[in-house]
Amino acid sequence: MKRDKLEKIASEISNPCVTISMNTHRTHPDNTNDIIQLKNLVKEAEVRVSKEYEASAVKGLLAKLREIESEISFNYNLESLHIFLSNNTKEIAKSSWPVQHDTIQVAESFAVKPLIKDFNRAKEYMILLMSQSGVKLFHALNDNITGEITNDDFPFTENPHITSENDNISDPKKKDNIVREFLNKIDKALVKVHNENEMKCVVISTEENYSHLMKVADKPSMFYGHVGYNNSANHSIATDAWRLVKAMQFENRGKIIEEMQEAVGKGNVITDLAEILRAVKEGRGDLLITHDDFHQAVKMTGEYSFVLVNDGNQQGAIADITSEIAWEVISKKGRAIFTDPEEMKSLGDIALKVRY
Repeated sequence: MKRDKLEKIASEISNPCVTISMNTHRTHPDNTNDIIQLKNLVKEAEVRVSKEYEASAVKGLLAKLREIESEISFNYNLESLHIFLSNNTKEIAKSSWPVQHDTIQVAESFAVKPLIKDFNRAKEYMILLMSQSGVKLFHALNDNITGEITNDDFPFTENPHITSENDNISDPKKKDNIVREFLNKIDKALVKVHNENEMKCVVISTEENYSHLMKVADKPSMFYGHVGYNNSANHSIATDAWRLVKAMQFENRGKIIEEMQEAVGKGNVITDLAEILRAVKEGRGDLLITHDDFHQAVKMTGEYSFVLVNDGNQQGAIADITSEIAWEVISKKGRAIFTDPEEMKSLGDIALKVRY
């Protein structure tokens, strides 16, 4: 999820905004059930909008609801699907992370929590594949290769490991220098691409080649790390690379939680929901952490005040206030992280580290 798209959806105020979020399946025949579930959710949303609003005020929205199913390809599902509709807006987003429940929200704003989660965890990166047939560079998003990066340098078709000329070189030092020179060319070409797209890279290669590459690397920090080469197809390559990137994301979340725990000791953390809302609207939110399972429906009674409600579907309710809180933090240059309850541990359901 690109930030500009997230910002557009999160900042819209319209009466009403319809958000449909549902889990989906990547493969047949399970994805046929997704079509049926979407029909049911769309129908439920139509009924709610028609019941709660004058027909003339939601004519465009109802038309979009009736057309939306035909605009979604279920052959390319990920883990969840999110639809954002109003008289002015129609956005469809697919996410690599599931939602806790299939939900509909009809309110004055969209429920963007799933998009924020995707924004935080979705990762674009490069995969450098060094094989016997040459060297290729791919663009990846999460566990999918989205395309091969080609330019004046990539792909490299030569490989000094397998040329007959090098096989005849008896001097190990000279052979090692040839390999070093080749890997240095690769590294410099990769740095040029990295400087343009600012993406980091996972290397798929033998342990020996990765070790040699690190010795000549001009920017070691642009590498996530290394995955062993096993002559895999592109899908398997992306799966292996994503496993490494996800592990690093998990490690980074651990560091962020430690940062929050240290802030607790300094008295810089708020855990009361109403106080958190006021602080983030005032621009004091530096870091918000909440676990994936925590949702709280409310009815606003003032700019900073609300009452808790059990039914987020009732008219005038916000189905999950944590969605709006998270966006307030991000929009004011803070960080918002969603994690699992086990990682939260002593922090509770939701915690905000404040700037002052």
